Amino acid sequence: MHEYSIVTALLEQCEQHAETNQASAITKVVIKIGLLSGVEPSLLATAFDTFKLEGRAKTAELEIQHQPIVIQCHQCHERNELKERTIICPQCNSFDTQIVEGEELLLMQLELETD
Repeated sequence: MHEYSIVTALLEQCEQHAETNQASAITKVVIKIGLLSGVEPSLLATAFDTFKLEGRAKTAELEIQHQPIVIQCHQCHERNELKERTIICPQCNSFDTQIVEGEELLLMQLELETD
């Protein structure tokens, strides 16, 4: 389950930001998970709850924003947002598309508590 290693890296990044900002606690972590990122949001949430128990994030809330797939079609030049795992243009049924968004896993926001 690669979600464990992803959460470990995420929590390390959060701890670094907290240290830089002299925060005593991390209260909220907001991430964006793309539909094609290869990450299962429910498994990531479970891993987060398991691994956050040490450090400044022990009481942190995890908010997950789901990023649909956004493709650019090279045939009809339309840009489309897709909520299912496909790269076929819904306008012209072309496979000649480019994924613009939907493959990423991003840390969007951190809420920190300072003394």
